Amino acid sequence: MTYSDAVEAAPEARPDRPRAKRGGKRERLAAAAARVLHEQGMEKTTIADIARAADVPLGNVYYYFKTKDQLVEAAIDAHAQTLAGMISALDELPTPQDRLKALLAGWVEQRELTARYGCPTGSLASELDKRDDGLDQTLATVMRVLLDWAEQQFLALGRTADARELAVALIASYQGISLLTNTFRDPELMAAEGRRLERWIDSLA
Repeated sequence: MTYSDAVEAAPEARPDRPRAKRGGKRERLAAAAARVLHEQGMEKTTIADIARAADVPLGNVYYYFKTKDQLVEAAIDAHAQTLAGMISALDELPTPQDRLKALLAGWVEQRELTARYGCPTGSLASELDKRDDGLDQTLATVMRVLLDWAEQQFLALGRTADARELAVALIASYQGISLLTNTFRDPELMAAEGRRLERWIDSLA
């Protein structure tokens, strides 16, 4: 299995691909909430928007979620499940270098979507930071999973002294280039940064 195969297998790798309507209404609503919140932002998104995206009658939504905040929580959980699936696919690759490059490839695959809407988790984190309901920390827990995983890859590369710093640098580079890609609406910025980060990983290995 190549790292390209792992990226293809990871749900997060191709968020622009139409998804089959699988699972129950709750799962569809959670996935739709994550997608619509990314595209429209929290303030503009209504429960009706999410119901329409999930192809669930509006009246049925309240059986599963009483408020929009509960749908936001469900969206965060959907991000967590997507991340878990992506990590599971990446972990099938033989070397930490391959796994880190596969992560980069997945990010670059999203460049058109990132140019339009920004990073899904980063954009949501920015919005949640303005609230005082603790949901920002819930999302931070999800993002920490990726940071911890990246640290483990750098440890496996033999970087025992600075693995955490390198993991932070990698995730920070992605968040920064996501912001620039979105600001300038230029997907090539993400592609160029992906190539630079690949060379950086090679130099560490």
